[in-house]
Amino acid sequence: MTTQPPALILAAGRGERMRPLTDHTPKPLLPVRGRPLIVWHLEALAASGVREVVINTAWLEDQFPAALGDGARWGLRIRYSAEGREHGGALETAGGIATALPLLQCDTFWVLGGDVFMPGWRFDPAAVTDFTSRGDLGHLWLVPNPPQHPEGDFGLGPAGRVQAGDDPAVKSRYTYSTVALFNAEVVAGVRPGEKARLRPHLDAAIARGRLGGSLYTGAWADVGTPQRWEALQTEG
Repeated sequence: MTTQPPALILAAGRGERMRPLTDHTPKPLLPVRGRPLIVWHLEALAASGVREVVINTAWLEDQFPAALGDGARWGLRIRYSAEGREHGGALETAGGIATALPLLQCDTFWVLGGDVFMPGWRFDPAAVTDFTSRGDLGHLWLVPNPPQHPEGDFGLGPAGRVQAGDDPAVKSRYTYSTVALFNAEVVAGVRPGEKARLRPHLDAAIARGRLGGSLYTGAWADVGTPQRWEALQTEG
């Protein structure tokens, strides 16, 4: 049986579009159907055999350990990459990953956004085996484009290769779900504590032919506005 690698949950953002809800509560701690959004992820990680989790924080970051503790209630060990306290604010995705690497202590790891809702998702250990055997820098799970993002982010080739979204040869584009497997090399050159976006590193991996992808068609929602958050409170 494949040993699951650790997971990094990205939870550092301010959530400007979610104001006033996020003025006093970080977006991943907002309740969805009776429990914080991030808890849905923690439960899915635990059910999939993941045991080590790092959460990066910045906005209202003291609320995370107060609400989630050390993860023992889910059979997890949670550690926190406190970007606000240690670096003065959120470092964006590539910077957050690079800064969390010493806590992850593994070259291969799951990454997921703390502000998406995927109630049926499981972190498949077989995907880890396939990923490591390919030697890719990353593997992205893409979803059909939601109404608020109709143009999508990336193409997906027939061999499971992610294609650049601005490639004129790409016929269909999909949206990045924020769930991925990454190798630490994907953020090579980003220093811990440095603010850096992820997209240029994904584009570089595409150019090298080292970014794989899969299409996920299960329930998925980007909790990006109060209206979308309210719509999730009713069972689908």
